Amino acid sequence: MSWRVVIVTRIAPVLAGFDAVVRAAGHEPVALLTMRDNDGRYGALPEIGELVMSAAPELDVLIPARRSAVAPLLASVQPDLVVCMGFPWKIPPDALAVPRLGWLNGHPSLLPRHRGPLPVAWAIRDGDEEIGITFHRMDAELDTGPILAQRSYRLGKPQPPDAFYPELGLVVAEALAEALERLAAGDEGTPQEEGGSYESFFSEDDVWLDLSRPAIEVHRLAWAWRYAMSIDGAHGALLELDGEPVRALATSLTEVDGARRLECADGPLWLVEAEPLSEEEATSSTAPAPSTH
Repeated sequence: MSWRVVIVTRIAPVLAGFDAVVRAAGHEPVALLTMRDNDGRYGALPEIGELVMSAAPELDVLIPARRSAVAPLLASVQPDLVVCMGFPWKIPPDALAVPRLGWLNGHPSLLPRHRGPLPVAWAIRDGDEEIGITFHRMDAELDTGPILAQRSYRLGKPQPPDAFYPELGLVVAEALAEALERLAAGDEGTPQEEGGSYESFFSEDDVWLDLSRPAIEVHRLAWAWRYAMSIDGAHGALLELDGEPVRALATSLTEVDGARRLECADGPLWLVEAEPLSEEEATSSTAPAPSTH
């Protein structure tokens, strides 16, 4: 039996990948539901025009201005199922109740580990050897519903997001296909294990890299910021070099030709790539007092 499926996301590659998997499973994508980001609270989201124009011509595009509008907009296209990934709003209960088969959410972690808005960043920061993707039924809480599919993915050496996410996308597609199969078979999903962890946005205390900490901690935090933001959407990994603040974009625990050596608590770290701050960032950024750690 073919289902009417709404795809909910703010990310164009997610829309394209989900559309392809849903069609391959014999179902019909009928709409994209997305959002504008008028206040910047969710960081540098992609331009909404690019996302909208990438949608298949037959898809309706639904853009609620507020959470209370999600349910009526969804009801207007009569979905059997909603699949969601890369959408920063917590979905209200009335919207969760619209599709008869509920909502499936793709979360880039091995739930119940790393619930919350920045799972990849926290996995890098914590030194995890692998991350993954979990498709679970959405409920009233965040990232807590029964699991329908889960795949692991080895983190390996740090790499920038534009290289990492396309690789992870292949694993995401496999997991979504499995989740749709289990859903079609009437599977309610596997309840998540007890415990788990929830991590929010990075804090003001994380913005400046503290070289009085061990090199591995500074290295992980610098890379984690590539996948993270603070609660106000700002990005960190800041250092003061030669009296000027810069943002560390890539670091290495082993020597790299041309990289700048930084002395940490237990040894050196090499700054491979950095960028100057914008005038606005430089004006508002004040280097922290020397650490007492």
